[in-house]
Amino acid sequence: MKTLCINLLITASFCFVEISANGAENWPRFRGPTGQGVSSETGVPLTWSDTENVAWKTVISGAGWSSPVIHGEHVFVTSTTDDGRSCHVICVDRQSGNIRWNTKVFEQQVRKKRNENSDATPTPTTDGQHVFAVFSSGRMAALDFEGTVAWTNHDVEFYGHHGLAASPILHKDLLIMAYDGSSDGENNKVGWKIPWQQAVLLAVDKSTGKERWRGSRGLSRLGHVTPNILRRNGTSQIISSAGDAVQGFDPKDGRRIWSIYSKGEGVTPSIVTGDGLIFSCSGFEAPTIRVIRAGGTGDVTTSHMAWEQTKGVPSLASMLYVKPHIYSVSDKGVVTCFQAATGDVVGQERIGGKHSASPIYADGKIYFLTEAEGESVVIEAGPELKILARNRIDEKCKASMAVSQGNLFIRSEQHLFCIGQ
Repeated sequence: MKTLCINLLITASFCFVEISANGAENWPRFRGPTGQGVSSETGVPLTWSDTENVAWKTVISGAGWSSPVIHGEHVFVTSTTDDGRSCHVICVDRQSGNIRWNTKVFEQQVRKKRNENSDATPTPTTDGQHVFAVFSSGRMAALDFEGTVAWTNHDVEFYGHHGLAASPILHKDLLIMAYDGSSDGENNKVGWKIPWQQAVLLAVDKSTGKERWRGSRGLSRLGHVTPNILRRNGTSQIISSAGDAVQGFDPKDGRRIWSIYSKGEGVTPSIVTGDGLIFSCSGFEAPTIRVIRAGGTGDVTTSHMAWEQTKGVPSLASMLYVKPHIYSVSDKGVVTCFQAATGDVVGQERIGGKHSASPIYADGKIYFLTEAEGESVVIEAGPELKILARNRIDEKCKASMAVSQGNLFIRSEQHLFCIGQ
């Protein structure tokens, strides 16, 4: 028996090495394994259309702009029906494209949102055992991989002038969600145009859905920024941004460690990190890229600002860090390549289209996705910004692409595409 166990362990180890060697990876949250749109896979498709080089194309019922996430043979998206009231988590088989299950998790009150948004915009996240979803009301749900609801959380009744577009993230045993909304009182400019203190950074126990802590921003305004985890010198910080603020929080108790003032509201591009730097955007009013040196406590607005740049600032799409450069795409289709350490512009190219989706990087290439035609513009990473391919599926696309096991996954207004073989 002991020899058998050893042989099984050796076999399992070789299987793991083979999977890793093949470069196959999961895409478990918004913008992938690191939350930054970067894939380690190779051999990712370069060309396709709505019919060519498509492994499968599946109708997704309801409405939603959450991006697909993938774990093993499971692809997850969310949607709503009944004009946003009925909230669903949907699991699609990665190989066949068949719907494995479509579970209604709860009903919600539908409130104001911008037309660019949906009632199922937050991208779900998964730890390989459960999938976690958030909808426009702020309500959360966890389901196992068979589609059974494990828990729901209705602690936050969210309202925001734009709706809810940030996505949840996992850190150890915590599910973390930023609720940067605004007031629904008589003066609806409070929290939107006028700073307030009601923003919530919420952490719940991923096993039970019970609240563990609430982080306080202080004065801020509405935003749609998905947080990220900065790991440095053996410690972790939650880096979270909203209108007027970029901040670091202690994941153990939600304590705010540092903050900078970054004027702007309606901030959408999510946090990107690299080489001890934190890359953020300021949203509307005075669009600026602000890059912060990690470390510090308290107000670090004057002490830890690495550089600022007003050229090439994205309004909607998140930035992409591929050392030594950081890339942005404006919602009017201008790609800018910056020297990440200094902010110097080293390349710029107009690729066209409106860009709501965030770009991704895989195998030396950067993939952009336009909104109206679902055109993917593929460029060679580097300051020359050489265009390698243009691929159209002729459907509206606002969700960001995903990469897993050699395939690209694109969610359009009506379908989920698996690109490649």
